[in-house]
Order: sequence, then structure tokens, then C-alpha cells
Amino acid sequence: MRALTWQATKKVEVVDVPDPVIQEPTDVIVRITSSAICGSDLHLYDVLGPFLAKGDVLGHEPMGIVEEVGSAVRNVRVGDRVVIPFVIACGECFMCRRGLTTQCETTQNYDHGTGATLYGYTELYGSVPGGQAERLRVPLADFNAYKVGSELPDERYLFLSDILPTAWQGVQYAQLPERGVLGVIGLGPVGQFVSRIGVHLGHRVVAVDPVPERRAMAERHGVDTFDLSDDVAVWFREATDGRGPDAIVDAVGMEAHGNPGTAAVQSAVGLLPDAVAQKLMTTVGVDRMAAMTLAFDAVRRGGTVSLSGVYAGVADPVPFMNLFDKQVTLRMGQCNVHAWRDELLPLVEDPSDPLGTEDLVTHKVPLEEAARMYDVFRDKEDGCIKVVLTP
Repeated sequence: MRALTWQATKKVEVVDVPDPVIQEPTDVIVRITSSAICGSDLHLYDVLGPFLAKGDVLGHEPMGIVEEVGSAVRNVRVGDRVVIPFVIACGECFMCRRGLTTQCETTQNYDHGTGATLYGYTELYGSVPGGQAERLRVPLADFNAYKVGSELPDERYLFLSDILPTAWQGVQYAQLPERGVLGVIGLGPVGQFVSRIGVHLGHRVVAVDPVPERRAMAERHGVDTFDLSDDVAVWFREATDGRGPDAIVDAVGMEAHGNPGTAAVQSAVGLLPDAVAQKLMTTVGVDRMAAMTLAFDAVRRGGTVSLSGVYAGVADPVPFMNLFDKQVTLRMGQCNVHAWRDELLPLVEDPSDPLGTEDLVTHKVPLEEAARMYDVFRDKEDGCIKVVLTP
């Protein structure tokens, strides 16, 4: 089959790889019909190469049709249309029963001290082949292959794999008061959904992003936006009676605009031999923290900062004096997709499409164009906000 593979830092390529096969009786094989490029994939492209091997299949936002079913699978049949969460979890362990599927004790990566196994996301999370491919093996399928309807277009359901529940969790973690003010940093795909969810739940949403096309898209959904500038924290406060938003969601993460010195260090480390780079990244690694720092600065006293953007640094400087003084609550983590999908399914199937799932994709291209689209997406060219690949 054809699949997008990691070849080197800033180099991915669609090549022929072996077809997946049933390895455990709880597996299914899915023929992929749509697979998105996620902002988290860019972390692999630019930063996390030392934890990848040449030929690793990328991608963790897929959906498709079940083609083959293991002997122990009970809830999924050949021909079912399914969405695959980026997290592989068992649904039965201590953590899964508490809705913390990203901490699943069955698929947790104990050797690396990390959480549950993820598709297409480095040796830190299991080195499991991802979904930017023609086919995908889905382990523990009764819990991880989520059946959806057959009538609506893929774009209505596809984002249940990651970014829609990620955004929903980000807003839930924000702990907003009734009719509160939600600040959003970054209007990429997750930031778009965070903003729309905030509006849908009755909050006022104020958001910042440097890209005009992203701001225009958010404004179509009732969001007040502002360009990224040196005085953006002042704008957040001025827009909220001088206090700052009740909560801010950082939907950017470790590759924020700004921090050019840290960006140069990240690039340099990525070019070192893997063993050396891994040691550096797991002992003194740092992130570009401009978005997080802005959130800490701009949120009102007694407010909440919710981190949906991915961070991977182990030596990041955090202004604890300011956080303590302002009495800021901080919540974060990979999304527990399974905990939110039943709550979100009625919204994506609602004829009015209240979260605008069909107003997000700007580029839908064949899988063979995936390598080019990584660059387009990373560089925000051609008005690119969200890319969907079709094998």
C-alpha cells in the first residue's frame, strides 16, 4: 500500500509499505477514506525527528471502512464506517474507567515514562504505524474503532479523531463561568474549534492569530479577533474591562511564533545523532513558549489557562511567582478522545452543523501530494488552515 513516511527532519515521502495485517484477535483493518494533517504532525516534521525511524508511517486523524475483523472483535463488522481516535486505549483499566484514556495502563509506554500509545507518533508513544496511508491496523478495535453514520460527508465525522474532542476538552478544562469570556491564542484547526465551541456554549470569545485568513474564518463564527503584536496582552485586557479573559486556551504549543533563539536550538538538536539528540531533548529540552507566556500574562486574576497545544520541553522556564500571585489555575494534557466523542456526535450530525465542521478544510488533496502539503500547512501558504488527504 501507499503511505506517508518520515525520512529525515523536514523530509517526508509517500512510498510503498507492507499492507497491515491482523496481529491480535482484537484487531481490525480499516481502508482509509480520509486522513488529516494535524499541527502535531509538524512537531514530528521539525522537532521530534530524533525519536522517529526512517520509514515510520505518520498520521493520527483517520477514518474509513472496516475491511477485515479479528476473531475476538464483537462490536465492529466488515463494512462499518469508523473514526479512529489518535489514542489507543483498552477501555477497561483503572485510567480508562475514569475517562483518562491517554493514560491507559494497558497501552502505556512504561519504558519511556509516557502515556498511552498513539498512532504515528514516535518511539515515545509506541512507534505504531499511522493513518496517512491507504490502510490501518486498529488494535483493541471494539473500543477504538468508533462507528458513525453512512450518509454525511467525511468532514462531519473526521475531526472526532482528534482536533474536535481536543478543542472540547480544552474548553471544558477552561472552567468558564456562565456567559464568561474565553481568550484563544492561535486560530489553527484546534483554535478554530475552541472558538466555535466557546460561542456555541454561550461565551464571548476573543482570539489572536497573525494570519488574516484564520482570523477571517473565526470571525464568520462570531469570534472577536486581533492580530499578533507586541501589545496583544493589552488588547486582551482592554477587551475585558481591564481584567483579562476568565480563561485562555493556548491552542499553539511548543512551536509558537517568537522565541527565535529557542527555535534555532530546536533545529540544531534535530540535526544531531539520534542518541545525542534524545538525551538532550529529555534532559534539557525547551519549547518556544511565547503562546504560553502570553496566556499567563493576559488571563485575569483567579482565571484558568488551558493548554491544548502540545509541549515537550523538560526544562521550560515557568513564571511560578506570577502564577501564584495571580492565583491562576493551569490544566493541560493530551485529549482523552473516548471520553468526549459520544457528547460530540450529536453536534456533528446536527443538520445545522453548529460547530462548522464543513467550514474548516481548505485543502483536500490525494495522499500522493502529502509531502508538499506538509510544507504548505507549516508555512501557512495559500490560505491553508486544514488539510485532508484522500488515499
